[in-house]
Amino acid sequence: MAQTSTTLISARAHVTSITGTDISFTATAGVYTIKSTSTVLTGSGKLAVGDLITVTGTSSNNSTFTVSTVVSTLEITVAEVVTTETAGSSFTLDHVGFVSDKAKGDGYYSQPDGVHTVAYQVSADFNANATIKIQGTLATTPTEDDWFDVLGTTFTADTSTVTSSANFTGNYVWVRSKTMSMTAGTVNTILLNS
Repeated sequence: MAQTSTTLISARAHVTSITGTDISFTATAGVYTIKSTSTVLTGSGKLAVGDLITVTGTSSNNSTFTVSTVVSTLEITVAEVVTTETAGSSFTLDHVGFVSDKAKGDGYYSQPDGVHTVAYQVSADFNANATIKIQGTLATTPTEDDWFDVLGTTFTADTSTVTSSANFTGNYVWVRSKTMSMTAGTVNTILLNS
């Protein structure tokens, strides 16, 4: 099979923190929800599917969560378990990065070589010490717990490097990118050849 090229991320910017006293957490039948009555969580310049948010100010939910679905501008579901907690105190949702959609790796096609190449490009104001890495999975229908970091694919930004690439080998069924510790700037693009 011929090489395939995939855009994992295309122009994804840092989102400013969201703080509100009307934000609550609900766990119902395996669905984990963060919602508010008036604080806008999603939409232009706000949270989107795949975003990683660190929650602070709560008594039970100070952790990092992955946005699974956008229900409305005032409600999201997350992949990780939340504890039901009512609004009232000031809770903050800090955007710290994001994961890309999954892309088919060589293992999906049963290719024996497992050779992949990734290219990262970030804006000049992308904060130093933010990291981008590739994650892989051998699961055909992966959950958040099935992903693991692929060695040798981590790009740590600094003020002088805005483009980087890496080669990695493995018969991963799916691959994705994960950006962490992001406090400013934009990931312009992440390209994958497999």
